Amino acid sequence: MFENLSNKLTQTLKILSNKGQITEKDLDTAMREIRLAMLEADVNFKVVKTLVSRIRERAIGSNILQSLNAHNQIVKITHDELTSILSGSSHELAQVPNRNASILLVGLNGAGKTTTAAKLAKRLNDSGKKPLLVPADLTRPAAVDQLISLGTKMNLEVYKPDLNSDPVTVCQKAIDESNRIGASWTILDTAGRLQVDEELMNELKSIKDRINPDEILLVVDAMTGQESVNVAESFNKYVGVTGLILSKIDGDARGGAALSITNVTSIPIKFIGTGEHQDSLEPFHPERLASRILGMGDIVTLAEKAQRNFDQSKALELDKKIRQSSFNLEDFLEQLNSLKSMGPLKDIIGLMPGMNKISSKLDDASLNEHHIAQVEAIILSMTLDERHNPTLINGSRKKRIANGSGTSPQQVNQLLNQFSQTQKLMKKMNSGQGFKAMQRLLR
Repeated sequence: MFENLSNKLTQTLKILSNKGQITEKDLDTAMREIRLAMLEADVNFKVVKTLVSRIRERAIGSNILQSLNAHNQIVKITHDELTSILSGSSHELAQVPNRNASILLVGLNGAGKTTTAAKLAKRLNDSGKKPLLVPADLTRPAAVDQLISLGTKMNLEVYKPDLNSDPVTVCQKAIDESNRIGASWTILDTAGRLQVDEELMNELKSIKDRINPDEILLVVDAMTGQESVNVAESFNKYVGVTGLILSKIDGDARGGAALSITNVTSIPIKFIGTGEHQDSLEPFHPERLASRILGMGDIVTLAEKAQRNFDQSKALELDKKIRQSSFNLEDFLEQLNSLKSMGPLKDIIGLMPGMNKISSKLDDASLNEHHIAQVEAIILSMTLDERHNPTLINGSRKKRIANGSGTSPQQVNQLLNQFSQTQKLMKKMNSGQGFKAMQRLLR
């Protein structure tokens, strides 16, 4: 996420940390680098000018350059100012008690509205709010089929529209159906349209006037940069956008959309799409994104992901096994599956403080998605007895496991050795020698 921008900003701020005392000239040099990094990321030049000016003004005005921890204070000021330009009015969905609420999803062709609609419905469903998905893009029958397919895969209810009808009528009938079945939210996925297409924009206005939605959310492709500002302003002019969803923020997004759009349009970002996984739609928190951009990770989001994907009773059982030194390969496989359910490993590590550089190189490291798939295949090729007691695995068994998993006996042996080291580390953790063992492991 914003890899190039994040690396340049963290590198610039790191240079300041290496100086014994930061002078005004050092600060100006750093501000120039931040300005260039922001402009290269396609951030609106007015936003860049305001950001850099505010950081410099606060740093000099508070006389922090003379303090011993000037670098830390400059990092904090930068974080505060990034948070400020990312902040809008309310980043949460409208609170609508005791009645069915509706969300009208709008945007350009190819912005990712349909997959976003399904992810949003799943998020609402997981929080105990029953949603109804409505395919209102009748210009593309494939879009209707796609949303029905996604809804079926995620166990969500999807309204079946009359393809010979018109979008305004479909949306009205869907609202009636949503009220009948007692849904909490109705999510209407409309057709993609160019903001210059007056006929289609007027169609959106007709839908809005007919159903009076509680939220009109514009789905914006994060890779469009500053152009997203023009798109947001046009849609806002026609239908009054209440919030934004930035899709594909995990792609080759330079950061311009996220760092410009709210500051220029005053429309708050409500969600960000962080990947293809069905759970990869996150509520937007300005301070968390600012932390990620500055390489500080996002430990709160990581904890929330873990809470959603790990069973509390199983966690207690695992803790007991670790304490009793009875953790085996079957347990390891279960934890591996739990980790995979949280999303791509690269994204998970990227949420850890100080790990942004490691996550950017993870595809070249030994611990990547392909490696995890190999480990899983090796363990699944073992018998239950072998998983519970790996010491049973001799040379002939290693050959059989390698053949069954499409790996080599050397790879099987490597996994067994690594698991043996892990078991020894757990025993030492229980015996009070954990910190020394952990230090040696990390060297």
